[in-house]
Amino acid sequence: MNKLKLGLPKGSLQDATVALFGKAGFKVVVSSRSYFPQVDDVEISPVLLRAQEMSRYVEDGTLDCGITGMDWIVENGSHVEYLSELVYSKATTNKVRWVLAVPEESNIKSVKGLAGKKIATEVVGLTKKYLQKHKVKAHVEFSWGATEAKVTTGLVDAIVELTETGSSLRANKLRIVDTLCESSTQFIANKAAYRDEWKRRKMEQVVMLLRGALAANNMVGLKLNIEEKNLGKAIQNMPALKNPTIAPLAQDGWVAVETVIEESVVRSIIPALKEAGAQGIIEYPLNKLIL
Repeated sequence: MNKLKLGLPKGSLQDATVALFGKAGFKVVVSSRSYFPQVDDVEISPVLLRAQEMSRYVEDGTLDCGITGMDWIVENGSHVEYLSELVYSKATTNKVRWVLAVPEESNIKSVKGLAGKKIATEVVGLTKKYLQKHKVKAHVEFSWGATEAKVTTGLVDAIVELTETGSSLRANKLRIVDTLCESSTQFIANKAAYRDEWKRRKMEQVVMLLRGALAANNMVGLKLNIEEKNLGKAIQNMPALKNPTIAPLAQDGWVAVETVIEESVVRSIIPALKEAGAQGIIEYPLNKLIL
């Protein structure tokens, strides 16, 4: 039987990834004692790996495909196929950034001020490339964690750290000097595996379902019945109702309307629909929205 070796990110993205796969139709069960989750698809063989390592194992063929951040692909210098960007709801709604930060009172105002200074970061390769680009010589050391504390206690002069909003840096009285790069979650594949017809088709099917699950976030379905004479008024007054599906009912002069809209506007639309004469209004959640 053909098998797709799929890498799932362990750590901060793990729970969000398992939830996303569940919404896409794949039941993934993770055990705290195992790096090999169970999935209700006999054609998929999943393994948990840190996102930092994922692209290396995809590139060398240990894995056929995996989910990781663009930043770690760049950091590892990996050559892989990019199938899709996956912007997770709640977990990574915005793209994250690797930024250069210094204490608020530091006299470092730009990358030029780093000459001869000490920088701590988890992305050593990315930071060195950034310094080379700006022709600045500085000492870059790998940080295993608590990077923000190292600069606030004076162990290093600056850090390159991951941030989404910058709130944590501000809370630690740090100032952002520059952005090295932006990153988002990517579904990547081994180049040889991608050339395999069966594996490519399987990967594309998984990606389609994942993207459908993401597209359904914050969206709901809406069904209602309304007299045909009131249909135009209802749609005209409800700008969120675009291109709904309309079907005649058994009762003459009545139609059924079905559409997909943003959940946040439903509370204002339903009362207006009711005033327009709509009946049997049903709101329901969506698992997937295939565009």
